[in-house]
Amino acid sequence: MSQYSLLRRERLLTSSRPLPDFDVVAAGGPWLHLADGRRIFDGSSGLVCANVGQNSPKVLARIEHQFRRATFAGAAVVRPHIQMELMERLCHAVGRPQDSVALVTCGTLGVEVAVGLARNIVRARGGKRRGDILTSSLSYHGNSALTLGLAGNHARQPRPEDALGLGPAFPAPYPPAHDHGQVERACDASCAQEVANAIDARGAENVAAVLLEPVNGTTGGAYVPPDGYLRHVAEICRERDVLVIHDEVLTGLWRTGTPLAGDHWDGAGADLCILSKGLGAGYTSIGAILVSPELAPLLRHPDADPLPAMGTMATHPLQAAACLGVLDELESMDFDAFRTRGDRLGSALRSLTDLPVVRDVRGLGHLYGVELAPGLLWPLMREAEARGVFLYPFTGAGHPQSEGVVVAPALTSTDDDITFLSGALTGALSALGRNG
Repeated sequence: MSQYSLLRRERLLTSSRPLPDFDVVAAGGPWLHLADGRRIFDGSSGLVCANVGQNSPKVLARIEHQFRRATFAGAAVVRPHIQMELMERLCHAVGRPQDSVALVTCGTLGVEVAVGLARNIVRARGGKRRGDILTSSLSYHGNSALTLGLAGNHARQPRPEDALGLGPAFPAPYPPAHDHGQVERACDASCAQEVANAIDARGAENVAAVLLEPVNGTTGGAYVPPDGYLRHVAEICRERDVLVIHDEVLTGLWRTGTPLAGDHWDGAGADLCILSKGLGAGYTSIGAILVSPELAPLLRHPDADPLPAMGTMATHPLQAAACLGVLDELESMDFDAFRTRGDRLGSALRSLTDLPVVRDVRGLGHLYGVELAPGLLWPLMREAEARGVFLYPFTGAGHPQSEGVVVAPALTSTDDDITFLSGALTGALSALGRNG
Protein backbone atom coordinates (compact mmCIF):
# COMPACT_ATOMS: atom_id res chain seq x y z
CA MET A 1 0.00 0.00 0.00
CA SER A 2 1.41 3.39 -0.97
CA GLN A 3 2.02 6.20 1.52
CA TYR A 4 -0.75 8.16 -0.22
CA SER A 5 -3.13 5.24 0.35
CA LEU A 6 -2.14 5.04 4.02
CA LEU A 7 -2.85 8.73 4.49
CA ARG A 8 -6.25 8.34 2.87
CA ARG A 9 -6.97 5.34 5.14
CA GLU A 10 -6.37 7.52 8.19
CA ARG A 11 -8.98 9.98 6.95
CA LEU A 12 -11.63 7.28 6.93
CA LEU A 13 -13.03 7.51 10.44
CA THR A 14 -13.71 3.87 11.16
CA SER A 15 -12.42 1.23 13.52
CA SER A 16 -9.10 -0.43 12.80
CA ARG A 17 -6.91 -3.18 14.24
CA PRO A 18 -3.17 -3.72 14.80
CA LEU A 19 -2.90 -6.01 11.77
CA PRO A 20 -2.75 -5.23 8.05
CA ASP A 21 -6.00 -4.83 6.14
CA PHE A 22 -6.88 -7.50 3.61
CA ASP A 23 -6.72 -6.26 0.01
CA VAL A 24 -9.74 -8.20 -1.25
CA VAL A 25 -10.23 -8.43 -5.02
CA ALA A 26 -12.98 -11.07 -5.06
CA ALA A 27 -15.10 -13.15 -2.71
CA GLY A 28 -17.23 -16.25 -2.98
CA GLY A 29 -19.09 -18.04 -0.21
CA PRO A 30 -16.99 -17.81 2.96
CA TRP A 31 -13.71 -17.18 1.10
CA LEU A 32 -11.94 -13.86 0.48
CA HIS A 33 -9.53 -13.73 -2.46
CA LEU A 34 -6.62 -11.31 -2.00
CA ALA A 35 -4.61 -9.22 -4.46
CA ASP A 36 -1.43 -11.21 -3.71
CA GLY A 37 -3.07 -14.47 -4.80
CA ARG A 38 -3.84 -15.84 -1.34
CA ARG A 39 -7.28 -16.66 -0.08
CA ILE A 40 -8.63 -16.24 3.47
CA PHE A 41 -11.44 -18.22 5.07
CA ASP A 42 -13.85 -15.87 6.80
CA GLY A 43 -14.21 -17.71 10.10
CA SER A 44 -16.46 -15.09 11.69
CA SER A 45 -18.81 -14.27 8.81
CA GLY A 46 -17.35 -10.78 8.56
CA LEU A 47 -18.78 -9.04 11.61
CA VAL A 48 -20.95 -12.11 12.32
CA CYS A 49 -23.34 -11.10 9.58
CA ALA A 50 -22.36 -12.73 6.25
CA ASN A 51 -24.44 -15.77 7.14
CA VAL A 52 -24.91 -17.16 3.63
CA GLY A 53 -21.47 -16.16 2.35
CA GLN A 54 -20.75 -13.71 -0.43
CA ASN A 55 -21.70 -13.60 -4.10
CA SER A 56 -24.98 -15.51 -3.69
CA PRO A 57 -26.77 -16.11 -7.01
CA LYS A 58 -30.12 -16.20 -5.21
CA VAL A 59 -29.58 -12.78 -3.64
CA LEU A 60 -28.37 -11.31 -6.94
CA ALA A 61 -31.39 -12.66 -8.81
CA ARG A 62 -33.79 -11.08 -6.31
CA ILE A 63 -32.03 -7.71 -6.45
CA GLU A 64 -31.88 -7.67 -10.27
CA HIS A 65 -35.57 -8.49 -10.54
CA GLN A 66 -36.55 -5.70 -8.16
CA PHE A 67 -34.05 -3.26 -9.73
CA ARG A 68 -35.86 -3.51 -13.05
CA ARG A 69 -39.20 -2.89 -11.34
CA ALA A 70 -38.43 0.02 -8.94
CA THR A 71 -35.40 1.00 -6.90
CA PHE A 72 -37.13 3.21 -4.34
CA ALA A 73 -40.65 3.31 -2.97
CA GLY A 74 -41.77 4.84 0.29
CA ALA A 75 -44.05 2.30 1.95
CA ALA A 76 -46.43 5.03 3.10
CA VAL A 77 -46.93 6.12 -0.54
CA VAL A 78 -46.40 3.09 -2.77
CA ARG A 79 -48.16 -0.18 -2.03
CA PRO A 80 -45.47 -2.27 -0.25
CA HIS A 81 -45.81 -5.54 -2.15
CA ILE A 82 -42.24 -6.77 -1.67
CA GLN A 83 -42.09 -5.58 1.95
CA MET A 84 -45.24 -7.54 2.77
CA GLU A 85 -43.78 -10.60 1.03
CA LEU A 86 -40.68 -10.25 3.21
CA MET A 87 -42.83 -9.86 6.32
CA GLU A 88 -44.73 -13.08 5.62
CA ARG A 89 -41.62 -15.07 4.69
CA LEU A 90 -39.66 -13.83 7.69
CA CYS A 91 -42.41 -14.47 10.25
CA HIS A 92 -42.91 -18.04 9.01
CA ALA A 93 -39.15 -18.64 8.89
CA VAL A 94 -38.73 -17.86 12.59
CA GLY A 95 -41.94 -19.55 13.76
CA ARG A 96 -43.89 -16.38 14.61
CA PRO A 97 -46.34 -16.46 11.68
CA GLN A 98 -48.90 -13.97 13.03
CA ASP A 99 -46.48 -11.27 14.19
CA SER A 100 -46.53 -7.69 12.95
CA VAL A 101 -43.23 -6.33 11.63
CA ALA A 102 -41.49 -2.97 11.52
CA LEU A 103 -38.66 -2.74 8.99
CA VAL A 104 -35.82 -0.29 9.63
CA THR A 105 -32.31 0.26 8.33
CA CYS A 106 -30.00 -1.48 10.84
CA GLY A 107 -29.82 -3.37 14.11
CA THR A 108 -29.15 -0.29 16.23
CA LEU A 109 -32.25 1.43 14.89
CA GLY A 110 -34.13 -1.82 15.36
CA VAL A 111 -33.38 -1.66 19.08
CA GLU A 112 -34.32 2.02 19.26
CA VAL A 113 -37.63 1.42 17.49
CA ALA A 114 -38.33 -1.66 19.62
CA VAL A 115 -37.89 0.52 22.71
CA GLY A 116 -40.39 3.02 21.28
CA LEU A 117 -42.88 0.30 20.39
CA ALA A 118 -42.61 -1.30 23.83
CA ARG A 119 -43.27 2.03 25.52
CA ASN A 120 -46.29 2.60 23.29
CA ILE A 121 -47.69 -0.84 24.09
CA VAL A 122 -47.42 -0.58 27.87
CA ARG A 123 -48.83 2.95 27.91
CA ALA A 124 -51.77 1.86 25.76
CA ARG A 125 -52.40 -0.95 28.25
CA GLY A 126 -52.31 1.61 31.05
CA GLY A 127 -50.76 1.64 34.49
CA LYS A 128 -47.25 2.82 33.58
CA ARG A 129 -45.79 6.06 34.85
CA ARG A 130 -42.47 5.75 32.97
CA GLY A 131 -41.05 3.61 30.20
CA ASP A 132 -37.71 2.40 31.58
CA ILE A 133 -35.82 -0.31 29.68
CA LEU A 134 -33.64 -2.65 31.75
CA THR A 135 -30.56 -4.45 30.36
CA SER A 136 -27.82 -6.69 31.72
CA SER A 137 -24.24 -5.91 32.67
CA LEU A 138 -22.87 -7.99 29.79
CA SER A 139 -24.81 -6.79 26.78
CA TYR A 140 -24.50 -4.88 23.54
CA HIS A 141 -27.55 -3.40 21.84
CA GLY A 142 -26.20 -1.03 19.20
CA ASN A 143 -24.05 1.97 18.54
CA SER A 144 -26.29 4.98 19.18
CA ALA A 145 -26.10 7.28 22.19
CA LEU A 146 -29.21 5.64 23.67
CA THR A 147 -28.24 2.01 23.11
CA LEU A 148 -24.62 2.49 24.21
CA GLY A 149 -25.86 4.15 27.38
CA LEU A 150 -28.35 1.37 28.10
CA ALA A 151 -26.08 -1.61 27.59
CA GLY A 152 -23.13 -3.16 29.40
CA ASN A 153 -20.38 -3.36 26.79
CA HIS A 154 -17.32 -2.19 28.74
CA ALA A 155 -15.27 -1.08 25.74
CA ARG A 156 -18.03 0.96 24.14
CA GLN A 157 -19.84 2.42 27.14
CA PRO A 158 -19.84 6.20 27.08
CA ARG A 159 -18.27 8.17 29.89
CA PRO A 160 -20.63 8.48 32.86
CA GLU A 161 -21.31 12.14 32.12
CA ASP A 162 -22.31 11.23 28.55
CA ALA A 163 -24.47 8.17 29.31
CA LEU A 164 -27.81 10.04 29.47
CA GLY A 165 -28.28 8.78 32.99
CA LEU A 166 -28.62 5.22 31.66
CA GLY A 167 -26.82 1.97 32.39
CA PRO A 168 -27.32 -1.76 32.83
CA ALA A 169 -29.68 -2.73 35.64
CA PHE A 170 -28.89 -6.36 36.50
CA PRO A 171 -25.97 -8.82 36.22
CA ALA A 172 -25.91 -11.25 33.33
CA PRO A 173 -26.12 -14.92 34.39
CA TYR A 174 -22.49 -15.68 33.60
CA PRO A 175 -19.60 -16.02 36.09
CA PRO A 176 -17.54 -12.98 35.01
CA ALA A 177 -20.58 -10.70 35.31
CA HIS A 178 -22.45 -12.20 38.27
CA ASP A 179 -20.62 -12.15 41.57
CA HIS A 180 -22.30 -14.49 44.05
CA GLY A 181 -20.41 -12.96 46.95
CA GLN A 182 -18.80 -15.40 49.36
CA VAL A 183 -20.50 -18.37 47.68
CA GLU A 184 -18.63 -19.97 44.79
CA ARG A 185 -21.20 -21.51 42.45
CA ALA A 186 -22.19 -21.59 38.83
CA CYS A 187 -25.03 -19.46 37.58
CA ASP A 188 -28.40 -21.18 37.21
CA ALA A 189 -32.04 -20.31 36.54
CA SER A 190 -32.34 -18.69 39.96
CA CYS A 191 -30.08 -15.87 38.73
CA ALA A 192 -33.22 -14.50 37.07
CA GLN A 193 -34.16 -13.24 40.52
CA GLU A 194 -31.72 -10.39 39.81
CA VAL A 195 -34.10 -9.24 37.07
CA ALA A 196 -37.00 -9.29 39.52
CA ASN A 197 -34.92 -7.31 42.01
CA ALA A 198 -34.07 -4.70 39.36
CA ILE A 199 -37.71 -4.27 38.32
CA ASP A 200 -38.90 -4.06 41.90
CA ALA A 201 -36.20 -1.53 42.78
CA ARG A 202 -37.41 0.76 39.98
CA GLY A 203 -41.05 -0.01 40.61
CA ALA A 204 -42.86 -2.14 38.04
CA GLU A 205 -45.05 0.86 37.18
CA ASN A 206 -41.90 2.56 35.84
CA VAL A 207 -40.53 -0.30 33.71
CA ALA A 208 -41.70 -0.93 30.16
CA ALA A 209 -39.45 -3.84 29.18
CA VAL A 210 -36.44 -6.02 29.86
CA LEU A 211 -34.10 -6.13 26.85
CA LEU A 212 -31.64 -9.00 26.58
CA GLU A 213 -29.67 -11.20 24.20
CA PRO A 214 -30.93 -14.81 24.50
CA VAL A 215 -27.38 -15.95 23.76
CA ASN A 216 -24.58 -13.49 24.43
CA GLY A 217 -22.91 -12.11 21.31
CA THR A 218 -19.54 -10.44 20.97
CA THR A 219 -19.44 -8.63 24.32
CA GLY A 220 -18.54 -11.65 26.43
CA GLY A 221 -17.99 -14.13 23.63
CA ALA A 222 -21.00 -16.43 23.07
CA TYR A 223 -22.04 -17.15 26.65
CA VAL A 224 -25.10 -19.42 26.83
CA PRO A 225 -27.62 -18.80 29.63
CA PRO A 226 -28.36 -21.50 32.20
CA ASP A 227 -31.28 -23.80 31.43
CA GLY A 228 -34.51 -22.27 32.64
CA TYR A 229 -33.12 -18.75 33.00
CA LEU A 230 -34.96 -17.18 30.05
CA ARG A 231 -38.24 -18.87 30.98
CA HIS A 232 -37.90 -17.59 34.54
CA VAL A 233 -37.21 -14.05 33.23
CA ALA A 234 -40.35 -14.24 31.08
CA GLU A 235 -42.43 -15.37 34.07
CA ILE A 236 -41.05 -12.58 36.26
CA CYS A 237 -41.88 -9.99 33.62
CA ARG A 238 -45.40 -11.27 33.01
CA GLU A 239 -46.12 -11.13 36.74
CA ARG A 240 -45.10 -7.46 36.72
CA ASP A 241 -46.73 -6.38 33.44
CA VAL A 242 -43.29 -5.84 31.89
CA LEU A 243 -42.51 -6.78 28.28
CA VAL A 244 -39.61 -8.99 27.19
CA ILE A 245 -37.57 -7.88 24.17
CA HIS A 246 -35.08 -10.32 22.68
CA ASP A 247 -32.19 -8.75 20.81
CA GLU A 248 -31.53 -11.42 18.16
CA VAL A 249 -29.64 -9.02 15.91
CA LEU A 250 -26.66 -11.38 15.89
CA THR A 251 -28.23 -14.73 16.82
CA GLY A 252 -31.43 -14.71 14.76
CA LEU A 253 -32.03 -16.87 11.67
CA TRP A 254 -30.22 -20.10 12.56
CA ARG A 255 -26.88 -18.68 13.80
CA THR A 256 -27.16 -20.81 16.96
CA GLY A 257 -28.70 -23.80 15.14
CA THR A 258 -32.38 -22.82 15.54
CA PRO A 259 -34.44 -20.11 13.81
CA LEU A 260 -34.16 -17.95 16.95
CA ALA A 261 -31.69 -18.45 19.79
CA GLY A 262 -34.57 -18.30 22.25
CA ASP A 263 -35.98 -21.45 20.63
CA HIS A 264 -33.44 -23.56 22.53
CA TRP A 265 -35.54 -23.24 25.72
CA ASP A 266 -39.24 -23.85 26.32
CA GLY A 267 -41.20 -20.89 27.61
CA ALA A 268 -38.55 -18.37 26.59
CA GLY A 269 -40.52 -16.59 23.86
CA ALA A 270 -40.34 -12.80 23.71
CA ASP A 271 -43.03 -10.18 23.23
CA LEU A 272 -40.83 -8.32 20.74
CA CYS A 273 -37.89 -9.73 18.80
CA ILE A 274 -35.24 -7.77 16.89
CA LEU A 275 -33.45 -9.24 13.84
CA SER A 276 -30.79 -7.73 11.63
CA LYS A 277 -27.42 -9.30 10.82
CA GLY A 278 -28.69 -12.70 9.73
CA LEU A 279 -31.48 -11.15 7.67
CA GLY A 280 -29.34 -8.75 5.64
CA ALA A 281 -26.45 -11.25 5.73
CA GLY A 282 -23.97 -8.55 4.76
CA TYR A 283 -25.79 -7.80 1.49
CA THR A 284 -27.79 -4.94 2.92
CA SER A 285 -28.27 -3.08 6.16
CA ILE A 286 -31.65 -3.82 7.67
CA GLY A 287 -33.42 -4.32 10.96
CA ALA A 288 -36.75 -5.99 11.68
CA ILE A 289 -38.81 -5.76 14.85
CA LEU A 290 -41.37 -8.54 15.30
CA VAL A 291 -44.29 -7.82 17.63
CA SER A 292 -46.55 -10.58 18.95
CA PRO A 293 -50.15 -10.62 17.64
CA GLU A 294 -51.55 -10.13 21.14
CA LEU A 295 -49.73 -6.81 21.50
CA ALA A 296 -49.51 -5.34 18.00
CA PRO A 297 -53.13 -4.02 17.95
CA LEU A 298 -52.26 -1.78 20.91
CA LEU A 299 -49.90 0.17 18.66
CA ARG A 300 -53.00 1.45 16.83
CA HIS A 301 -54.82 2.24 20.07
CA PRO A 302 -56.08 5.84 20.42
CA ASP A 303 -54.03 6.25 23.63
CA ALA A 304 -50.78 5.16 21.95
CA ASP A 305 -48.28 7.63 20.60
CA PRO A 306 -47.81 7.72 16.81
CA LEU A 307 -45.69 4.91 15.40
CA PRO A 308 -42.01 5.92 15.30
CA ALA A 309 -40.78 7.28 11.98
CA MET A 310 -38.75 4.44 10.51
CA GLY A 311 -36.46 6.58 8.33
CA THR A 312 -36.17 7.53 4.67
CA MET A 313 -34.53 4.26 3.64
CA ALA A 314 -36.67 1.99 5.83
CA THR A 315 -38.71 -0.62 3.96
CA HIS A 316 -36.50 0.04 0.92
CA PRO A 317 -37.50 -2.36 -1.88
CA LEU A 318 -33.92 -3.33 -2.75
CA GLN A 319 -33.28 -4.15 0.90
CA ALA A 320 -36.38 -6.32 0.94
CA ALA A 321 -35.31 -8.04 -2.29
CA ALA A 322 -31.86 -8.84 -0.90
CA CYS A 323 -33.40 -10.24 2.28
CA LEU A 324 -35.74 -12.47 0.31
CA GLY A 325 -32.67 -13.84 -1.48
CA VAL A 326 -31.05 -14.51 1.90
CA LEU A 327 -34.15 -16.38 3.04
CA ASP A 328 -34.06 -18.34 -0.24
CA GLU A 329 -30.48 -19.38 0.59
CA LEU A 330 -31.24 -20.26 4.20
CA GLU A 331 -34.36 -22.24 3.41
CA SER A 332 -32.57 -24.24 0.73
CA MET A 333 -30.03 -25.56 3.25
CA ASP A 334 -29.92 -29.21 4.24
CA PHE A 335 -30.75 -28.57 7.90
CA ASP A 336 -29.70 -32.01 9.12
CA ALA A 337 -26.29 -31.57 7.55
CA PHE A 338 -26.14 -27.98 8.80
CA ARG A 339 -26.77 -29.00 12.41
CA THR A 340 -24.26 -31.84 12.11
CA ARG A 341 -21.61 -29.38 10.91
CA GLY A 342 -22.38 -27.14 13.87
CA ASP A 343 -21.96 -30.09 16.24
CA ARG A 344 -18.66 -31.01 14.56
CA LEU A 345 -17.43 -27.46 14.88
CA GLY A 346 -18.40 -27.31 18.56
CA SER A 347 -16.68 -30.62 19.33
CA ALA A 348 -13.50 -29.57 17.55
CA LEU A 349 -13.40 -26.25 19.37
CA ARG A 350 -14.14 -27.70 22.80
CA SER A 351 -11.20 -30.08 22.38
CA LEU A 352 -8.97 -26.98 22.28
CA THR A 353 -9.48 -26.49 26.02
CA ASP A 354 -6.74 -29.11 26.43
CA LEU A 355 -4.27 -26.47 25.23
CA PRO A 356 -2.78 -24.28 27.98
CA VAL A 357 -3.40 -21.08 25.98
CA VAL A 358 -7.18 -21.68 25.90
CA ARG A 359 -9.22 -20.78 28.97
CA ASP A 360 -12.71 -21.66 27.76
CA VAL A 361 -14.85 -22.52 24.74
CA ARG A 362 -18.59 -21.85 24.75
CA GLY A 363 -21.43 -21.43 22.30
CA LEU A 364 -24.06 -23.12 20.16
CA GLY A 365 -24.62 -24.02 16.53
CA HIS A 366 -22.34 -21.86 14.38
CA LEU A 367 -21.48 -19.34 17.14
CA TYR A 368 -18.62 -19.94 19.57
CA GLY A 369 -16.29 -17.92 21.74
CA VAL A 370 -12.73 -19.14 22.31
CA GLU A 371 -11.35 -17.39 25.38
CA LEU A 372 -7.57 -17.08 25.56
CA ALA A 373 -4.95 -16.61 28.23
CA PRO A 374 -4.17 -12.89 28.69
CA GLY A 375 -2.10 -11.17 26.04
CA LEU A 376 -2.63 -13.73 23.28
CA LEU A 377 -5.49 -12.22 21.27
CA TRP A 378 -3.53 -10.42 18.57
CA PRO A 379 -0.77 -13.06 18.38
CA LEU A 380 -3.51 -15.64 17.75
CA MET A 381 -5.14 -13.46 15.08
CA ARG A 382 -1.75 -13.13 13.38
CA GLU A 383 -1.08 -16.88 13.51
CA ALA A 384 -4.57 -17.70 12.24
CA GLU A 385 -4.33 -15.29 9.33
CA ALA A 386 -0.94 -16.76 8.40
CA ARG A 387 -2.79 -20.08 8.11
CA GLY A 388 -5.56 -18.58 5.98
CA VAL A 389 -8.34 -17.85 8.53
CA PHE A 390 -9.86 -14.56 9.67
CA LEU A 391 -11.46 -14.42 13.12
CA TYR A 392 -13.25 -11.61 14.94
CA PRO A 393 -12.11 -10.55 18.43
CA PHE A 394 -14.71 -10.32 21.16
CA THR A 395 -14.92 -7.65 23.82
CA GLY A 396 -14.08 -9.18 27.15
CA ALA A 397 -15.92 -9.55 30.42
CA GLY A 398 -14.85 -9.54 34.06
CA HIS A 399 -11.94 -7.79 35.76
CA PRO A 400 -9.40 -8.00 34.31
CA GLN A 401 -11.32 -8.30 31.08
CA SER A 402 -11.09 -11.59 29.24
CA GLU A 403 -10.11 -11.74 25.58
CA GLY A 404 -10.65 -14.15 22.73
CA VAL A 405 -12.13 -14.71 19.28
CA VAL A 406 -15.60 -15.36 17.93
CA VAL A 407 -15.75 -18.41 15.68
CA ALA A 408 -18.86 -18.02 13.53
CA PRO A 409 -18.48 -19.32 9.97
CA ALA A 410 -21.13 -18.86 7.31
CA LEU A 411 -24.09 -21.17 7.80
CA THR A 412 -23.59 -22.38 4.24
CA SER A 413 -20.00 -23.52 4.90
CA THR A 414 -19.18 -27.02 3.67
CA ASP A 415 -17.75 -29.97 5.60
CA ASP A 416 -14.36 -29.22 4.04
CA ASP A 417 -14.63 -25.58 5.13
CA ILE A 418 -15.27 -26.60 8.75
CA THR A 419 -12.35 -29.04 8.63
CA PHE A 420 -10.07 -26.31 7.27
CA LEU A 421 -11.22 -23.78 9.89
CA SER A 422 -10.79 -26.20 12.79
CA GLY A 423 -7.38 -27.31 11.60
CA ALA A 424 -6.09 -23.79 11.03
CA LEU A 425 -7.26 -22.61 14.45
CA THR A 426 -5.77 -25.67 16.15
CA GLY A 427 -2.46 -25.01 14.38
CA ALA A 428 -2.49 -21.35 15.35
CA LEU A 429 -3.18 -22.08 19.02
CA SER A 430 -0.56 -24.85 19.10
CA ALA A 431 2.00 -22.43 17.67
CA LEU A 432 1.18 -19.95 20.43
CA GLY A 433 1.77 -22.67 23.00
CA ARG A 434 5.16 -23.50 21.52
CA ASN A 435 6.17 -19.85 21.27
CA GLY A 436 5.03 -19.18 24.84
